[in-house]
Amino acid sequence: MINASGKRKTAIARATLRQGSGFVRVNNIPLEFVSPKISRLKLMEPLILAGDIANKVDIDVKVVGGGITSQAEALRLAVAKALINYTKSDKLKEIFLSYDRNLLVADIRRKEPAKPNRHGQARAKVQKSYR
Repeated sequence: MINASGKRKTAIARATLRQGSGFVRVNNIPLEFVSPKISRLKLMEPLILAGDIANKVDIDVKVVGGGITSQAEALRLAVAKALINYTKSDKLKEIFLSYDRNLLVADIRRKEPAKPNRHGQARAKVQKSYR
């Protein structure tokens, strides 16, 4: 049994991979019923790239926090990391990296904190000059 995690913004995904028949569940829901469809497709990317390896393992993923897109990106990161740890294959790692580096490397960007005396706005306002 292999455990891996992925993060994106405030979404955290934990994937558990074990020998099986290619069954994938997200928060105890089968992959076929995950919605919206774009999230399902994002999650399927590492499984499609892995090919036959993905059909030999069952993957359970739990995800909390963040929004729909952030959760989908955290899920694909966790699944890709779990597949790499399971196979220990440099060839699969190269396939993932050449397709999209974010399959194996977390995106560390976070929401910018509010600036002082700006009433919640993160960015500075445009300067005005009356001269």
